[in-house]
Amino acid sequence: MINITIICVGKIKEKYLSLGIAEYHKRLQRFAKIDIIEIADEQIPENVNASLSEHILESEGTKILSKISKDAYIVTLEIAGDLLSSEEMADFITKICTYQTSKIVFIIGGSLGLSPLVKKKANKAISFSKMTFPHQLMRLILFEQLYRSFTILANITYHK
Repeated sequence: MINITIICVGKIKEKYLSLGIAEYHKRLQRFAKIDIIEIADEQIPENVNASLSEHILESEGTKILSKISKDAYIVTLEIAGDLLSSEEMADFITKICTYQTSKIVFIIGGSLGLSPLVKKKANKAISFSKMTFPHQLMRLILFEQLYRSFTILANITYHK
């Protein structure tokens, strides 16, 4: 079975997002084991300077890296990552599981993004859009796209 871990900075605060994530989490259980690891987000003052931003990213990055299994394939979600269609995402997951490992870690950063250390550790960076999404909403989008990928692979009509 495929093991997917989603490491996220921050907790989901909005009920509608929690409900959507729970629904896709339930749907995904037939295809993969899904674990969610929430990293506590750092307090960010309104007028944060570059030095403090770096410190916050480094702190969050250290926490993220401590949660990653050594044999996992690491995927970061970044605006500057590769844009994939849903079919390409499904193919990407298949290739990782066929040729590399059954453990995939997806990482969603916090409000400031991801630390350079986390980006450097990643095997691949993907982007869902050139637009910026709130990191909490990104979690729901990732869950939906994972479900869509598995339905494509299983030839289930959801994705059409």
